[in-house]
Amino acid sequence: MSNYSESASGPKPIAPVWHTILLIAGIVLLSFSGAKQFSGEHAAPVHRMQTYALTVVTEIVMLIWVWFGMRLRRIPFRSIFGNVTGSSTLGIDAVCAAAFWISSVTLLATINATWFVTDALIHHRPIMKNGQLDPAQEKTVHTLTALAPSNMSEIAAWILLCAMAALTEEIVFRGYLQRQFTAWGRGAVAVGVVFSAILFGCAHGYQGFHYMVLLSIYGALFSLLAIFRRNIRAGIFAHAWQDIVAGLGLALLHTKHLV
Repeated sequence: MSNYSESASGPKPIAPVWHTILLIAGIVLLSFSGAKQFSGEHAAPVHRMQTYALTVVTEIVMLIWVWFGMRLRRIPFRSIFGNVTGSSTLGIDAVCAAAFWISSVTLLATINATWFVTDALIHHRPIMKNGQLDPAQEKTVHTLTALAPSNMSEIAAWILLCAMAALTEEIVFRGYLQRQFTAWGRGAVAVGVVFSAILFGCAHGYQGFHYMVLLSIYGALFSLLAIFRRNIRAGIFAHAWQDIVAGLGLALLHTKHLV
């Protein structure tokens, strides 16, 4: 992505330090709250439409907060998307998003399976017991299944939610935080990629430690895609597709009593 505010010493921050610290604190707090909500044997039942609506409101607040921080530095909010001019780039971004989506999901599935098998071997326990997953993974699948839509109204709401979440999370993590951390690292792109990816993983506390690590890797891959395309639009496409397909896939499996 282009650095719209550069000097001899490297790219400059796009928002004040205090603004970023408060954003990070908010992300961590929301993650902790989500983890607490879905933890324990007696977790409260999920009211999907209410949860979807609350999530959308939270995403909008985050977008407004990012806009406010950039406005304090007199940086146009639209610049956070990077190079998205020209109709030809839209098609290229869509193709890149599709290729990225397939390859990244394949890579993460391989890492997850390797981790799962290795952990079972280290602790000398069966990979599967009575046809059931590891308790930690089973708990995560149960949580995600509880959030997946179950009827047409919820499916429509889920698709809108995923589109909103993809837009917001790519703006926050790849558009804002990655650039901010890169600037704090005196132009070191690796600093921006690593720290924004770690925060992306930490933002998903409700999925448990195992998937937080996997999502940190996923976040780093999204960062590399943004750097390669010099924009976050391809990432928005891939992010939305992944969330939509994952939710609908879980919903389908649940109706077949497979999860």
